[in-house]
Amino acid sequence: MRELTKAEEQIMLILWEIGEALVKDILERLPEPRPAYNTVSTVVRVLEGKGFIDHKAVGNTHIYFPLISEAKYKHFAFDKVMNNYFENSYESLVSFLVKEKNLNPEELDDLIRLAEQLKNKD
Repeated sequence: MRELTKAEEQIMLILWEIGEALVKDILERLPEPRPAYNTVSTVVRVLEGKGFIDHKAVGNTHIYFPLISEAKYKHFAFDKVMNNYFENSYESLVSFLVKEKNLNPEELDDLIRLAEQLKNKD
């Protein structure tokens, strides 16, 4: 699987949310200032070429839908971040969250509680 560009990710988030869409439907859901129709159409075709989406033809129109689930891409993206920035160390990740993102004591307690629940589950 390949990493998505920002534009590709925006379109995938829309398709994951609504399931299937025409290019005009995607365009309407993009934030202002919206790109040109042809720009969105080009990004959609790139996503199709990368194997992230496919389409079904209905008359002269194409209805696009995701082939890769949001959960699968999140897993891929998280693994990439863990690998590239935290050397696959969850301790480094948690340390970063605590120090750099200024977790408040309640959020830290929630994180510890979650870790304990997962530990007890195994």
